[in-house]
Amino acid sequence: MEERIFGLVSIALKWWPGVSPCNYACGCGRRYVGGEYSVTAVACVEQCEKTGCVGTNTSNTVNFLLMESPLMVPGICKNHSISVGNYGTAAATADISVCLLGRKREKKHGGRPVKYRGAHFSRALSALNLVMQFQSWVSFFILVNYKFPLRPNKRTYYEYTGLLHMYALLAMNSWFWSAVFHSRDVDLTEKLYYSSAMALIGFSLILAILRAVNVRDEAARVMVAAPLIAFATTHILYLNFYQLDYGLNMKVCMGMGMAQLFIWAVWAGVTCHPSRWKLWVVVIGGSLSPLLEIYDFPPYWGFVDAHSLWHATTIPLTYLWWSFIMDDTEFRTSTLIKKAK
Repeated sequence: MEERIFGLVSIALKWWPGVSPCNYACGCGRRYVGGEYSVTAVACVEQCEKTGCVGTNTSNTVNFLLMESPLMVPGICKNHSISVGNYGTAAATADISVCLLGRKREKKHGGRPVKYRGAHFSRALSALNLVMQFQSWVSFFILVNYKFPLRPNKRTYYEYTGLLHMYALLAMNSWFWSAVFHSRDVDLTEKLYYSSAMALIGFSLILAILRAVNVRDEAARVMVAAPLIAFATTHILYLNFYQLDYGLNMKVCMGMGMAQLFIWAVWAGVTCHPSRWKLWVVVIGGSLSPLLEIYDFPPYWGFVDAHSLWHATTIPLTYLWWSFIMDDTEFRTSTLIKKAK
Protein backbone atom coordinates (compact mmCIF):
# COMPACT_ATOMS: atom_id res chain seq x y z
CA MET A 1 0.00 0.00 0.00
CA GLU A 2 2.81 2.41 0.89
CA GLU A 3 4.57 1.71 -2.41
CA ARG A 4 1.32 2.39 -4.31
CA ILE A 5 0.78 5.70 -2.55
CA PHE A 6 4.39 6.71 -3.10
CA GLY A 7 4.04 5.88 -6.81
CA LEU A 8 1.01 8.15 -7.05
CA VAL A 9 2.87 10.92 -5.23
CA SER A 10 5.83 10.52 -7.60
CA ILE A 11 3.59 10.78 -10.69
CA ALA A 12 1.79 13.83 -9.29
CA LEU A 13 5.04 15.62 -8.45
CA LYS A 14 6.39 15.10 -11.97
CA TRP A 15 3.81 17.64 -13.14
CA TRP A 16 5.32 20.26 -10.83
CA PRO A 17 8.65 21.54 -12.26
CA GLY A 18 11.70 21.31 -10.01
CA VAL A 19 9.92 19.28 -7.30
CA SER A 20 10.60 15.58 -6.65
CA PRO A 21 9.63 13.10 -3.92
CA CYS A 22 13.15 13.46 -2.52
CA ASN A 23 12.64 17.22 -2.28
CA TYR A 24 9.60 16.63 -0.15
CA ALA A 25 11.30 13.92 1.91
CA CYS A 26 14.04 16.39 2.77
CA GLY A 27 11.45 19.01 3.56
CA CYS A 28 12.04 21.41 0.72
CA GLY A 29 11.19 22.34 -2.81
CA ARG A 30 13.94 22.65 -5.45
CA ARG A 31 14.72 26.12 -4.11
CA TYR A 32 13.89 27.92 -0.94
CA VAL A 33 13.30 31.55 -0.04
CA GLY A 34 14.68 33.95 -2.61
CA GLY A 35 15.61 31.09 -4.91
CA GLU A 36 18.66 30.07 -2.90
CA TYR A 37 19.71 26.55 -2.01
CA SER A 38 20.40 25.16 1.44
CA VAL A 39 23.64 23.17 1.50
CA THR A 40 22.10 20.74 3.97
CA ALA A 41 19.00 20.37 1.82
CA VAL A 42 21.08 19.69 -1.31
CA ALA A 43 23.08 16.97 0.45
CA CYS A 44 19.90 15.44 1.77
CA VAL A 45 18.24 15.39 -1.65
CA GLU A 46 21.35 13.95 -3.34
CA GLN A 47 21.51 11.13 -0.80
CA CYS A 48 17.80 10.45 -1.24
CA GLU A 49 18.08 10.31 -5.04
CA LYS A 50 21.04 7.88 -4.88
CA THR A 51 19.85 5.55 -2.13
CA GLY A 52 16.10 6.10 -2.02
CA CYS A 53 16.33 6.86 1.68
CA VAL A 54 16.72 9.91 3.88
CA GLY A 55 19.32 9.58 6.60
CA THR A 56 21.52 6.61 7.41
CA ASN A 57 18.79 4.31 8.61
CA THR A 58 15.60 3.16 6.86
CA SER A 59 13.78 3.18 10.18
CA ASN A 60 14.08 6.94 10.56
CA THR A 61 11.31 9.42 9.99
CA VAL A 62 10.98 12.67 8.11
CA ASN A 63 8.75 14.98 10.08
CA PHE A 64 7.38 18.43 9.39
CA LEU A 65 7.01 20.55 12.51
CA LEU A 66 4.17 22.65 11.21
CA MET A 67 2.27 25.67 12.34
CA GLU A 68 -0.82 23.95 10.91
CA SER A 69 -1.98 20.35 11.28
CA PRO A 70 0.12 18.18 8.91
CA LEU A 71 -1.16 15.81 6.26
CA MET A 72 0.92 12.66 6.56
CA VAL A 73 1.75 10.77 3.34
CA PRO A 74 3.90 7.60 3.43
CA GLY A 75 6.80 7.43 1.00
CA ILE A 76 10.48 6.92 0.17
CA CYS A 77 11.55 4.13 2.54
CA LYS A 78 9.08 1.74 4.16
CA ASN A 79 9.24 3.37 7.55
CA HIS A 80 9.64 6.91 6.28
CA SER A 81 6.81 9.38 6.23
CA ILE A 82 6.50 12.69 4.40
CA SER A 83 4.50 15.55 5.79
CA VAL A 84 3.05 18.12 3.42
CA GLY A 85 1.38 21.16 4.88
CA ASN A 86 1.46 24.92 5.27
CA TYR A 87 4.58 26.87 6.16
CA GLY A 88 6.84 25.20 8.66
CA THR A 89 10.22 23.75 9.56
CA ALA A 90 11.31 20.30 8.43
CA ALA A 91 13.58 17.97 10.36
CA ALA A 92 14.82 14.71 8.84
CA THR A 93 15.98 12.55 11.72
CA ALA A 94 18.50 9.68 11.68
CA ASP A 95 19.16 8.57 15.26
CA ILE A 96 20.52 12.07 15.67
CA SER A 97 19.09 14.76 13.37
CA VAL A 98 20.58 14.44 9.87
CA CYS A 99 18.80 17.20 7.98
CA LEU A 100 17.63 20.26 9.86
CA LEU A 101 16.18 22.71 7.41
CA GLY A 102 13.98 25.74 7.56
CA ARG A 103 11.81 25.51 4.48
CA LYS A 104 8.81 27.49 3.38
CA ARG A 105 9.20 27.56 -0.40
CA GLU A 106 6.10 25.40 -0.84
CA LYS A 107 2.61 25.68 0.60
CA LYS A 108 -0.33 23.38 0.38
CA HIS A 109 -3.28 24.91 -1.40
CA GLY A 110 -6.31 22.81 -2.18
CA GLY A 111 -4.29 19.61 -1.75
CA ARG A 112 -1.70 20.61 -4.34
CA PRO A 113 1.64 22.33 -3.63
CA VAL A 114 2.11 25.72 -5.25
CA LYS A 115 5.16 27.96 -5.52
CA TYR A 116 5.86 30.25 -2.62
CA ARG A 117 4.65 33.71 -3.63
CA GLY A 118 7.29 35.66 -1.68
CA ALA A 119 9.52 35.47 -4.76
CA HIS A 120 7.21 37.97 -6.46
CA PHE A 121 7.74 40.39 -3.58
CA SER A 122 11.52 39.89 -3.72
CA ARG A 123 11.46 40.46 -7.48
CA ALA A 124 9.56 43.74 -7.12
CA LEU A 125 11.91 44.97 -4.38
CA SER A 126 14.95 44.02 -6.46
CA ALA A 127 13.57 46.10 -9.32
CA LEU A 128 12.91 48.98 -6.91
CA ASN A 129 16.50 48.77 -5.66
CA LEU A 130 17.67 48.88 -9.27
CA VAL A 131 15.61 52.04 -9.89
CA MET A 132 16.98 53.61 -6.69
CA GLN A 133 20.57 52.89 -7.72
CA PHE A 134 19.99 54.31 -11.21
CA GLN A 135 18.31 57.48 -9.93
CA SER A 136 21.07 58.05 -7.37
CA TRP A 137 23.79 57.49 -9.96
CA VAL A 138 22.21 59.96 -12.39
CA SER A 139 21.96 62.55 -9.59
CA PHE A 140 25.61 62.00 -8.72
CA PHE A 141 26.65 62.28 -12.37
CA ILE A 142 24.80 65.60 -12.77
CA LEU A 143 26.23 66.88 -9.49
CA VAL A 144 29.91 66.28 -10.28
CA ASN A 145 29.78 67.24 -13.95
CA TYR A 146 27.35 70.15 -14.11
CA LYS A 147 26.73 71.63 -10.66
CA PHE A 148 30.31 71.73 -9.39
CA PRO A 149 33.23 73.39 -11.20
CA LEU A 150 35.74 71.22 -13.04
CA ARG A 151 39.52 71.29 -13.02
CA PRO A 152 41.37 73.00 -15.90
CA ASN A 153 41.86 69.56 -17.49
CA LYS A 154 38.03 69.06 -17.41
CA ARG A 155 38.23 66.41 -14.70
CA THR A 156 36.20 66.62 -11.52
CA TYR A 157 37.69 67.81 -8.26
CA TYR A 158 36.28 64.82 -6.41
CA GLU A 159 38.98 62.14 -6.50
CA TYR A 160 36.62 59.17 -6.29
CA THR A 161 34.29 59.99 -9.17
CA GLY A 162 35.51 57.18 -11.41
CA LEU A 163 35.36 54.63 -8.60
CA LEU A 164 31.79 55.60 -7.77
CA HIS A 165 30.73 55.35 -11.42
CA MET A 166 32.10 51.81 -11.42
CA TYR A 167 30.37 51.08 -8.11
CA ALA A 168 27.03 52.30 -9.48
CA LEU A 169 27.34 50.11 -12.59
CA LEU A 170 28.16 47.04 -10.50
CA ALA A 171 25.30 47.78 -8.10
CA MET A 172 22.78 48.16 -10.94
CA ASN A 173 24.11 44.99 -12.55
CA SER A 174 23.71 43.11 -9.27
CA TRP A 175 20.12 44.24 -8.69
CA PHE A 176 19.22 43.57 -12.31
CA TRP A 177 20.30 39.95 -12.05
CA SER A 178 18.61 39.69 -8.68
CA ALA A 179 15.32 40.68 -10.29
CA VAL A 180 15.90 38.31 -13.20
CA PHE A 181 16.84 35.44 -10.87
CA HIS A 182 13.71 35.89 -8.77
CA SER A 183 11.70 35.92 -11.99
CA ARG A 184 13.35 32.98 -13.73
CA ASP A 185 15.21 30.60 -11.43
CA VAL A 186 17.55 28.58 -13.67
CA ASP A 187 21.23 27.65 -13.36
CA LEU A 188 22.42 30.51 -15.59
CA THR A 189 20.52 33.26 -13.76
CA GLU A 190 21.56 31.77 -10.44
CA LYS A 191 25.26 31.94 -11.31
CA LEU A 192 24.90 35.46 -12.70
CA TYR A 193 23.09 36.50 -9.54
CA TYR A 194 25.79 35.17 -7.21
CA SER A 195 28.65 36.37 -9.43
CA SER A 196 27.31 39.92 -9.75
CA ALA A 197 26.69 40.12 -6.00
CA MET A 198 30.24 38.96 -5.28
CA ALA A 199 31.68 41.50 -7.73
CA LEU A 200 29.73 44.29 -6.01
CA ILE A 201 30.79 43.25 -2.50
CA GLY A 202 34.43 42.96 -3.54
CA PHE A 203 34.48 46.36 -5.21
CA SER A 204 32.65 47.92 -2.25
CA LEU A 205 35.46 46.72 0.01
CA ILE A 206 38.05 48.27 -2.31
CA LEU A 207 36.12 51.55 -2.31
CA ALA A 208 35.90 51.54 1.49
CA ILE A 209 39.65 51.07 1.88
CA LEU A 210 40.59 53.71 -0.70
CA ARG A 211 38.22 56.36 0.72
CA ALA A 212 38.92 55.68 4.39
CA VAL A 213 42.70 55.76 3.92
CA ASN A 214 42.36 58.59 1.37
CA VAL A 215 44.44 56.84 -1.28
CA ARG A 216 44.73 59.18 -4.27
CA ASP A 217 47.84 57.95 -6.05
CA GLU A 218 46.93 55.65 -8.94
CA ALA A 219 49.83 53.25 -8.35
CA ALA A 220 48.89 52.88 -4.68
CA ARG A 221 45.26 52.25 -5.65
CA VAL A 222 46.31 49.46 -7.97
CA MET A 223 48.42 47.86 -5.23
CA VAL A 224 45.44 47.91 -2.84
CA ALA A 225 42.86 46.75 -5.38
CA ALA A 226 44.84 44.03 -7.18
CA PRO A 227 44.81 41.34 -4.46
CA LEU A 228 41.13 41.94 -3.68
CA ILE A 229 40.19 41.80 -7.36
CA ALA A 230 42.19 38.58 -7.72
CA PHE A 231 40.44 37.05 -4.71
CA ALA A 232 36.96 38.05 -5.87
CA THR A 233 37.65 36.83 -9.40
CA THR A 234 38.97 33.50 -8.13
CA HIS A 235 35.90 33.05 -5.96
CA ILE A 236 33.55 33.82 -8.87
CA LEU A 237 35.37 31.35 -11.11
CA TYR A 238 35.21 28.73 -8.35
CA LEU A 239 31.44 29.17 -8.01
CA ASN A 240 30.83 29.08 -11.76
CA PHE A 241 33.21 26.38 -12.97
CA TYR A 242 34.04 24.15 -9.98
CA GLN A 243 31.36 24.05 -7.31
CA LEU A 244 28.49 26.37 -6.42
CA ASP A 245 29.17 26.09 -2.70
CA TYR A 246 26.45 28.13 -1.02
CA GLY A 247 27.87 27.81 2.48
CA LEU A 248 31.31 29.00 1.38
CA ASN A 249 29.81 31.83 -0.65
CA MET A 250 27.78 33.01 2.34
CA LYS A 251 30.90 33.04 4.54
CA VAL A 252 32.96 34.94 1.96
CA CYS A 253 30.25 37.52 1.31
CA MET A 254 29.55 38.02 5.02
CA GLY A 255 33.26 38.33 5.78
CA MET A 256 33.93 40.92 3.08
CA GLY A 257 30.72 42.78 3.90
CA MET A 258 31.51 42.99 7.61
CA ALA A 259 35.08 44.07 6.80
CA GLN A 260 33.93 47.07 4.79
CA LEU A 261 31.35 48.03 7.43
CA PHE A 262 34.08 47.87 10.08
CA ILE A 263 36.30 50.13 7.97
CA TRP A 264 33.52 52.65 7.47
CA ALA A 265 32.66 52.54 11.19
CA VAL A 266 36.26 53.26 12.24
CA TRP A 267 36.56 56.05 9.68
CA ALA A 268 33.24 57.62 10.77
CA GLY A 269 34.45 57.49 14.36
CA VAL A 270 37.70 59.38 13.77
CA THR A 271 36.72 61.78 10.98
CA CYS A 272 35.14 65.21 11.34
CA HIS A 273 33.04 64.77 8.22
CA PRO A 274 29.81 66.81 8.50
CA SER A 275 27.66 63.91 7.20
CA ARG A 276 29.25 61.10 9.20
CA TRP A 277 25.91 60.43 10.93
CA LYS A 278 24.50 59.17 7.62
CA LEU A 279 27.39 56.77 7.36
CA TRP A 280 26.73 55.58 10.93
CA VAL A 281 23.11 54.80 10.01
CA VAL A 282 24.26 52.88 6.93
CA VAL A 283 26.82 50.93 8.97
CA ILE A 284 24.36 50.01 11.72
CA GLY A 285 21.61 49.16 9.25
CA GLY A 286 24.01 47.19 7.06
CA SER A 287 25.20 45.24 10.11
CA LEU A 288 21.70 44.32 11.26
CA SER A 289 20.06 43.55 7.91
CA PRO A 290 22.04 40.30 7.26
CA LEU A 291 20.38 38.88 10.38
CA LEU A 292 17.24 38.57 8.26
CA GLU A 293 19.14 36.15 6.01
CA ILE A 294 20.66 34.19 8.88
CA TYR A 295 17.66 33.99 11.24
CA ASP A 296 14.84 33.12 8.89
CA PHE A 297 11.13 33.12 9.68
CA PRO A 298 8.00 31.86 7.89
CA PRO A 299 6.28 34.16 5.39
CA TYR A 300 3.44 36.35 6.57
CA TRP A 301 0.31 36.45 4.40
CA GLY A 302 2.11 34.19 1.94
CA PHE A 303 4.26 37.06 0.65
CA VAL A 304 6.58 38.73 3.17
CA ASP A 305 9.42 36.66 4.58
CA ALA A 306 12.92 37.39 5.90
CA HIS A 307 14.53 37.44 2.45
CA SER A 308 11.94 39.89 1.12
CA LEU A 309 12.42 42.17 4.12
CA TRP A 310 16.16 42.13 3.53
CA HIS A 311 15.51 43.47 0.03
CA ALA A 312 13.22 46.12 1.56
CA THR A 313 15.83 47.33 4.08
CA THR A 314 18.39 48.00 1.34
CA ILE A 315 16.20 50.69 -0.26
CA PRO A 316 16.45 53.33 2.51
CA LEU A 317 20.08 52.32 3.13
CA THR A 318 20.85 52.93 -0.56
CA TYR A 319 19.25 56.37 -0.36
CA LEU A 320 21.28 57.31 2.72
CA TRP A 321 24.49 55.90 1.21
CA TRP A 322 24.21 57.97 -1.96
CA SER A 323 23.17 60.99 0.10
CA PHE A 324 26.42 60.63 2.03
CA ILE A 325 28.36 60.26 -1.23
CA MET A 326 26.91 63.52 -2.57
CA ASP A 327 27.66 65.31 0.70
CA ASP A 328 31.20 63.90 0.57
CA THR A 329 31.54 65.13 -3.01
CA GLU A 330 30.52 68.63 -1.99
CA PHE A 331 32.77 68.55 1.09
CA ARG A 332 35.87 67.38 -0.80
CA THR A 333 35.25 69.65 -3.79
CA SER A 334 34.89 72.79 -1.65
CA THR A 335 38.02 71.84 0.33
CA LEU A 336 40.12 71.32 -2.81
CA ILE A 337 38.88 74.52 -4.44
CA LYS A 338 39.87 76.49 -1.34
CA LYS A 339 43.32 74.91 -1.40
CA ALA A 340 43.69 75.73 -5.11
CA LYS A 341 43.03 79.39 -4.41
